[in-house]
Amino acid sequence: MPTPFPRLTLCSLLLCLPGISFALDPACQPWQGEQLRIEVADTFAEGSWVRDFYSGQRLQVNQGAVSLVPSASGIVLLEQDSPPAPWFDWRNASVYFVMTDRFYNGNPDNDQSYGRRGDGQQEIGTFHGGDLAGLTAKLDYLQSLGIQALWISSPLEQIHGWVGGGDKGNFPHYAYHGYYPLDFTRLDANMGQPDELRALVEGAHQRGIRVLFDVVMNHSGYATLADMQSFNIGGLRKGMEKYLPPRWSDWQPEPWDNWHGYHALIDYDHPNWQRWWGKDWVRAGIADYDTPPSIGVDELQGSLSFLPDFKTESPQPVALPAFLQHKEDSAAKPLADARVRDYLIHWLSQWVRDYGLDGFRVDTARHVELSSWQALKQQASQAKEEAKDGLAGPFWMVGEVFGAGPEQNAYHQHGFDALINFEFQAKALAASHCLAELDSLYQDYAQRFASGHNALSYASSHDTQLFTQASQGDLKLQQGLANALLLSPGAVQIYYGDESARLFGATGSDPYQGTRSDMNWDDLQQPAYQALLQHWQRLGQFRQRHPAIGAGQHRRLSQVPYVFSRELTEDGRQDKVIIAWLKR
Repeated sequence: MPTPFPRLTLCSLLLCLPGISFALDPACQPWQGEQLRIEVADTFAEGSWVRDFYSGQRLQVNQGAVSLVPSASGIVLLEQDSPPAPWFDWRNASVYFVMTDRFYNGNPDNDQSYGRRGDGQQEIGTFHGGDLAGLTAKLDYLQSLGIQALWISSPLEQIHGWVGGGDKGNFPHYAYHGYYPLDFTRLDANMGQPDELRALVEGAHQRGIRVLFDVVMNHSGYATLADMQSFNIGGLRKGMEKYLPPRWSDWQPEPWDNWHGYHALIDYDHPNWQRWWGKDWVRAGIADYDTPPSIGVDELQGSLSFLPDFKTESPQPVALPAFLQHKEDSAAKPLADARVRDYLIHWLSQWVRDYGLDGFRVDTARHVELSSWQALKQQASQAKEEAKDGLAGPFWMVGEVFGAGPEQNAYHQHGFDALINFEFQAKALAASHCLAELDSLYQDYAQRFASGHNALSYASSHDTQLFTQASQGDLKLQQGLANALLLSPGAVQIYYGDESARLFGATGSDPYQGTRSDMNWDDLQQPAYQALLQHWQRLGQFRQRHPAIGAGQHRRLSQVPYVFSRELTEDGRQDKVIIAWLKR
């Protein structure tokens, strides 16, 4: 989600400076296209047949080796000619993270729900039309990438109106990203209807793709003019009505003002704020609500980006918030003796029970106490067992703990199966030039994950940066990224457009808005982008076929060229591959 904290970027780590040499390993010297001999005796039996999955060549092991001329990609993916049937392991999962609103518009009829509209300018923070129906329409595309889990931005009902975007308030910012929740029991109308969610989950499951919701328990969404008017919450300063149009959300700043200017119209001490979440639910620093400390002072009870902070730590039972009591389409009902966290966990778990969801990606995990995450995991797991539909396997929970690496920590003992691995992004550009630069990292990850521990590595994300910002859109480097990411031990996250070299978009005074640009479907009609996509598809399908890639032992077999093996023997099953890389 958007955050006020500074982010480490690839360029800030000196990987984007001109003159930096990546050829630190002898294997990084360019390949001239000659025939390659690969020693395979320790992995494949003498006389057995193997296949290069990338080029389709069949080869017989002779004197402990195979010889071939690799494809122009410079990658060789060796497997047994008749490999064993693959099995699913979260350590080998390829997780596709999609900002649903920016991906594909499957139902234009829902584009302007709740009176939302475009700004007629750069459309930095407005809804663009992507929806659940659009995701369903692209499931075959995801399957072709070898995707095993689809992480979607939260489809739950968001604040209806906008807030000022960026430090300068130079664009209206709606909750298209799903991080400003309003009603945890309803789908956002811009995302679609319940039958469209059901079609997405069922269609994904038919293709062996698990579905993860992005979820928030740290905060609610901001109060907006649209929601104040619709739900009769809060109030205006005396005499300010004359500065508002009949539909308050149609307000626009004067030429000398900006989109933050609407705050001057609002009376934040008005007694009617009790009709909103209420002081028992959130810290918000308005009316009689508690004022949250700075997030730097208190990580658990502070306010992140001035968002209302849920009192998940409170032991006191609370009533259902007043606005939800009167919201006609809400499924929120009073719960006996329920605390704030009990309501949130109940609401989130119900989506698992009703739709057979397979997991959660948890936003801002470091800003909620561990006991609440443990309770969410327990109830969501129970809900998955009770769900009528769904893929086999335990409920999976991965958390965003900003700055975490691949190591184990307390979060893994309190409900999380994995954390997002912030370490990998800093290595991605060097590895896209020369895969051999990752060998020590691969070795470290494989050792860590051998016991069942896991992490989710990524190169691009919605609130750090896109890989194309570091690579400047170089398609050759984007192909190199596929090698580095998809051959990494542990689960990996593909951010939508990594496979198509999606570029940074309009961003205003918020440097992260540009990471959520529209999926560049038109580019994929061009031959160069088609070739890039085919490379990602080939590697993704190979990874999907071989759990040893993510969960197996890593062993470097050759310095020049760079060759390594991955082998996994577990529960009476075995999988093994050899991978060779040559610099093109």
